[in-house]
Amino acid sequence: MNWASSEIVGVLSFLLPGFVAAAIFYSLTSYPKPSPFDRIIQALIFTVIGKAFTDGILFFANIVANDPWRKEWELVLSVVVAVVLGLLTAYFLNWDTLHRLLRRFGVTRETSYASEWYSAFSRHCDCYVTLHLKGERRLYGWPEEWPSRPDEGHLRIAEAEWLDDEKRIPATGVSAILIPVEQVEMVEFVNATQDEPEELSNG
Repeated sequence: MNWASSEIVGVLSFLLPGFVAAAIFYSLTSYPKPSPFDRIIQALIFTVIGKAFTDGILFFANIVANDPWRKEWELVLSVVVAVVLGLLTAYFLNWDTLHRLLRRFGVTRETSYASEWYSAFSRHCDCYVTLHLKGERRLYGWPEEWPSRPDEGHLRIAEAEWLDDEKRIPATGVSAILIPVEQVEMVEFVNATQDEPEELSNG
């Protein structure tokens, strides 16, 4: 039983850097957390990549296998590498860096974002929005916050104005309006350089 316990502790210690990297990645991106089995697989992938970097750093630092401090150095360094790996992975995916490069070479048409919803808001982060709500209501304003998924959460709209045919009704005395995303049927992105929604300026 003690042997089995030591083996489990050894496996968890080996996977610890991978779990650290995965935890940082999911806390900084819009990706939903996977199932426990998938988390283990991803932790293993992060661990293998981190292990390669850790061994390379130890090699170039001339810390050989018979160094009495190697295990201590390896543990500390593996956690540091895991933190950096998690931060870099989150950065590349949050800014669509890798997929943008691959799209340029025709390798893929996909983006790094978790959903089309999040991709649209990220690509139009300098735009105002017109929200078409249930009940044929429309709300125009600046999106300060939006949920990562289109089926849960709220949008926080600042500088809000209700649209009624060709009339604009400012929400006076209100700093922001919180709209449940399930009430939104369609989103229009309006160029921030425009003073008003296009359909109103033409009316």
